[in-house]
Amino acid sequence: MNNKTLLFCLPAILGAPLFGAHASGKETPEDDGEKTGRPNVLFLLTDDQTFNTIRALGNTEIHTPNMDRLVRRGVAFTQTHVMGGLNGAVSQPSRAMLLTGRGLMDVHRNGGFIPQAEKTFPEVFRENGYTTFATGKWHSDNASFNRSFSTGANIFFGGMHPYGRNNELGHRRPYLHQYDPAGDYNDRNGAWADASPETFSSKLYADAAIGFLEAETSSGDPFLMYVAFTSPHDPRNVLPGYGRKYASAELSMPANFVPQHPFDNGDLNERDEKLLPTPRVPEQVLAERANYYGMVSEVDFQIGRILDALEKSGKAANTIIVFTSDNGLCVGEHGLLGKQNLYEAAVRIPMVICGPGIPQNTVRDAYCYLYDLYPTLCGLAGIEVPATVKGVSLEETLRNPEAGKREDILLTYINLQRAIKKDGFKLILYNVDGQRHPQLFDLKADPMEMKNLYDDPAYREKREELTGLLYARMKAAGDFCDPAKPDWGYPGKLDWKQVVQVNP
Repeated sequence: MNNKTLLFCLPAILGAPLFGAHASGKETPEDDGEKTGRPNVLFLLTDDQTFNTIRALGNTEIHTPNMDRLVRRGVAFTQTHVMGGLNGAVSQPSRAMLLTGRGLMDVHRNGGFIPQAEKTFPEVFRENGYTTFATGKWHSDNASFNRSFSTGANIFFGGMHPYGRNNELGHRRPYLHQYDPAGDYNDRNGAWADASPETFSSKLYADAAIGFLEAETSSGDPFLMYVAFTSPHDPRNVLPGYGRKYASAELSMPANFVPQHPFDNGDLNERDEKLLPTPRVPEQVLAERANYYGMVSEVDFQIGRILDALEKSGKAANTIIVFTSDNGLCVGEHGLLGKQNLYEAAVRIPMVICGPGIPQNTVRDAYCYLYDLYPTLCGLAGIEVPATVKGVSLEETLRNPEAGKREDILLTYINLQRAIKKDGFKLILYNVDGQRHPQLFDLKADPMEMKNLYDDPAYREKREELTGLLYARMKAAGDFCDPAKPDWGYPGKLDWKQVVQVNP
């Protein structure tokens, strides 16, 4: 499907809501309704959603009618990556990179702190006259939140909702704050959501977003809405009453499933990997995937509510919509469950951009990072990009598939794993007690990364090319690891104190 118009399966079309239903299947700009003034921005961010979990992009087992309607409405970037993380909570640096437009080695404390000198994109929009609203997850410091947003509701400060002693918490009863202009977020203005069968985090965030849209109906000021869901991140112990439910028997096992990862990747005891016992039992993995798909479908339902409210507000025609996620998840692929690795399922995410003047029903296979969205949105809104931003704008790529492409992608996980992607090939190196465990994959022929070509003599030249490129990109990015040393200069796994030292 590289850079070609999508052809959708019949079930996706028959189940499609009206938003964007007029799309012709051609690369024509979105042009319905009157467009006046600066564009609004609706930014929809999910948590732990891997790239291949949208029906309109080829997954026939999942039900995502509202993500599908966004795909039909705009441009889907099928090679969008998160650069990685310096501990298991990859969403923290991912969101900091997204918000600041900077790479992993350029954010601070693995994304836990955003200094005033590095303005977030909502902060820049706010300084340019936008009303900026937030609801949902904020995984950095409170001060940067209040610099970024002029208002908000149902705000979650943290990484994930706790399970609770008897599974009574999780998404069913999140601990939320309401916006405080003074930035004083503590127990006095935070509260557990009311416990009821109808309560669920995604619904609470959608409720807040809809409430903002209803209040903004008569306002003439442009707005930026940042809606950061916590689904489909676990806990997935209880699904809400709405949305699609899946049975294990409905789903197929990934072709690259194995009961156990073939070697120690340096972080097999991370929390995510303990959600199921090892070796993996196929029945348990399929049950986990069914719950995961259920969480994707429930957040899809709430996205639909927000899109409907946007249309009802009369502001849809002049609103740029971005849909994406912070990182992917393996959920059984390669014998892994989490995102603490550099396989495609963990590092690739869905990303769709739609709005006035943007082609519809179109895909782009240009390599990009999540943090490339910062300069892209600034360009689309006519806002100057701050000098601190290192992302590459996708504004021209939206209209021309050959414009603005990155030639390669560097991927990083703590001091344990490094990878480079170029021309459809991926090289992964590991640093586990000095062991490299090299892997080379031809992703065009082997998209599930099942055949390691590293020791194949026919690929020696490609292996050497990518190894040299990986080392060069690590150095250019300011990587603290030195690949010339047997243990990269950091034996073992970095603890938090070391992470803060290398990423202050």
